[in-house]
Amino acid sequence: MVKMKLLQWIPLALAVVFSWFMVHGSYAAFTPVDNYLIDCGSSQTVSIQGRIFIPDSKQSSFELKSQKSSVIVSSNSSIPSPIFRSLRVFPAPASYKFKIKQKGRHWIRLYFYPLPDSSHNLRSASITVVTEKFVLLNNFTFKNYNGSYLFKEFSVNVTSDTLALTFIPSNNSITFVNGIEVVSVPDALVPDQAFSRPPSATFSGLSDNAIETVYRLNMGGPLITPQNDTLGRTWENDEKYLHVNSSAVSVSVDPSTIKYRALVTPEIAPNWVYATAERMGNANVSNLNFNMTWVFPVDPSFMYFVRLHFCDIVSTALNQLVFNVYINSDIAIGSLELSSMTSSLAAPYYKDFVSNSSHDLNTLSVSVGPDPLAELYDAIINGVEIMKISNDAGSLNGLLSVKGLLPKSSSKKSNTGIIIGSALGALAAVVLIALCYCLFVVRRSKDTNQGHPWLPLPLYGNSQTMTGVSMTSRKSGTASCISLDSSNLGRFFPFQEIMDATNKFDESLLLGVGGFGKVYKGTLEDGTTVAVKRGNPRSEQGLAEFRTEIEMLSKLRHRHLVSLIGYCDERSEMILVYEYMANGPLRSHLYGTALPSLSWKQRLEICIGAARGLHYLHTGAAQSIIHRDVKTTNILLDENFVAKVADFGLSKTGPALDQTHVSTAVKGSFGYLDPEYFRRQQLTEKSDVYSFGVVLMEVLCTRPALNPVLPREQVNIAEWAMSWQKKGMLDQIMDQALVGKVNSASLKKFGETAEKCLSEYGVDRPSMGDVLWNLEYALQLEETSSALAEPEDNSTNHIQGIPLTPFETSVSMIDGVNSGTDDDAEDSTTSAVFSQLVNPRGR
Repeated sequence: MVKMKLLQWIPLALAVVFSWFMVHGSYAAFTPVDNYLIDCGSSQTVSIQGRIFIPDSKQSSFELKSQKSSVIVSSNSSIPSPIFRSLRVFPAPASYKFKIKQKGRHWIRLYFYPLPDSSHNLRSASITVVTEKFVLLNNFTFKNYNGSYLFKEFSVNVTSDTLALTFIPSNNSITFVNGIEVVSVPDALVPDQAFSRPPSATFSGLSDNAIETVYRLNMGGPLITPQNDTLGRTWENDEKYLHVNSSAVSVSVDPSTIKYRALVTPEIAPNWVYATAERMGNANVSNLNFNMTWVFPVDPSFMYFVRLHFCDIVSTALNQLVFNVYINSDIAIGSLELSSMTSSLAAPYYKDFVSNSSHDLNTLSVSVGPDPLAELYDAIINGVEIMKISNDAGSLNGLLSVKGLLPKSSSKKSNTGIIIGSALGALAAVVLIALCYCLFVVRRSKDTNQGHPWLPLPLYGNSQTMTGVSMTSRKSGTASCISLDSSNLGRFFPFQEIMDATNKFDESLLLGVGGFGKVYKGTLEDGTTVAVKRGNPRSEQGLAEFRTEIEMLSKLRHRHLVSLIGYCDERSEMILVYEYMANGPLRSHLYGTALPSLSWKQRLEICIGAARGLHYLHTGAAQSIIHRDVKTTNILLDENFVAKVADFGLSKTGPALDQTHVSTAVKGSFGYLDPEYFRRQQLTEKSDVYSFGVVLMEVLCTRPALNPVLPREQVNIAEWAMSWQKKGMLDQIMDQALVGKVNSASLKKFGETAEKCLSEYGVDRPSMGDVLWNLEYALQLEETSSALAEPEDNSTNHIQGIPLTPFETSVSMIDGVNSGTDDDAEDSTTSAVFSQLVNPRGR
């Protein structure tokens, strides 16, 4: 396969060289205003891929500040590039200060290669590089690095007239650098906003972040060097990242046929990127789970800017090519029809996203595959760029900020300045404290006379309005503004109490990150452990989810549903407080962690508990409630492994008595979505039943609902597991930890129940009452076999000696789970939390 692809590239490479001379002049090449190409330590200029690098000793347009430096030069011609044949060594912090003529985005490219030298052990040298705002590298050393040389490319938005690059040695070591580039780029190259996946939202503020190029791929084509890119970029071939080689075939056209449009220029990507592509290796395949997937190792503690490039170079007419695009297991673009976007064939198109790494895997994957509604099952992709986004500390490498890395001066002048500054700071602090106190008093006064501007309360009334109760309590400063028993709205937490409980949102207490925001473990004044979900102001879903969660949980009381302790809406915050769930989400006990495997009986009891909660949602309230996001991360386990359904941010009131469905936009998690709901946008309780069927298979097989890195027939667990269920061979794909430990009759009943849940059409699916009843029966079959083997084993929650008979008709009343609210009495023992404690991907 590799040899064939190499042979394919030979004519393409010749075409690229030829087309460079023929068409390069048709577009005005971008000329950077700032263009510093520096060969550190060299005594003469060098030419590298058509670009001229000037020695750092002969530049007048920038300043090198260093207490002491030394130069190392090698004449070894086997060194891969002239830029690596010299370097400058710094035993103390040193900086290159560049004059910036055009503010905006700039490339910062750094070259490192530890030349052998008798005076220094450069492989052990510690390299830290910072700008005024961002940490680019932190404590890098070649001693623990597999490669022989290092090239790093960053993009920083420069907002001042100068840019300083400071090189800092650490641990009494030295630092060095071989080459530096500081080059301005078009402002439009990196936008301020991009689509976030997941959650489905808009990520804003990219212009305030530094980014680091991690991967830049020319899909289906050869290496593109900086001299063939108007912005000096390098594009590597994609083959080593392709999960299954046979899934893709390289295609190409003459680069001169690429038709750029007004919004897409060669600065976005050169035409030889759009002139090559990877296409489905088996076009028009009948299996719609087929896809091409590329898997990239990444640091899971960072967010990533992902740019995907497309150009239809395979179709013979418009409107032929329609396909889906995925990032990790989440759909990024559904039913992408390139010709409708570009109104032409061979016209470039690109899309930007922001994403985390894949849950439980330190990877980020990109997949393309056929759209089930398309006439032709085919898909292509031309280029992929993945860039790391700086974190809250302004770092691309670790958690330390620039201030934490820059050395503190010990000069007398600095000491004097510190003394004077401290005195002035103390005085300013006193004034500020007095001012803040005055403002606090004024705000208290205002709060007394007006409610929160965006949360209309009471949400669900008792005879006493929330406003009157809450304002009285706020005046008194008590911790509990609203009695949970009296108002069902939960307890109001002052923001300061939340700060104290979470140690000012200490990152060491972070439990996870979801679509709504971060989740922290907290401890209240009375010692109660809680989970605190703090809304992210950048999340467009935040306000809607916050209100829905409070509205739903204020009127729902059941042993198998999460219970809300309280909330905080001070200082424009949106914070929800839940009881801490000791054993976290069900998913973490199935795969991706080192937790002990659950027994079959435990799994059945957990599924039964979740089914009880969902059945109550569908039948227990005056009007049914559809959860709309049933999945294993939204089933939480307390210290006794009692299951509770969590996360009501997407919940929807069900159809009225004279209606069959609710028409609404599709929301939920891919892999769990009801296909009928997805197609028709008509939501019913049976949509939850389908999602629960996926959960049942996930519990049995212990693998994600969607996993694009698996062979195409295994990507979707629902379809894969059903193919085995219909053959009566479900035991062949079950968790290996269960093999030989499950009663065959119990497994058969479980499989039949899941199969009915996963019926394509809602009318063919059972109600949650039916599902619950059949799971209870599967559990009794398991317990009966266990009792025969171990007569003394009475560890069950079920009454012995009462025969159960499976039935298929719908029920509306089940022992212990009725349509009223009798389960309220059980809530005193409920331990609850919220969704996405561990899963960082949200929905």
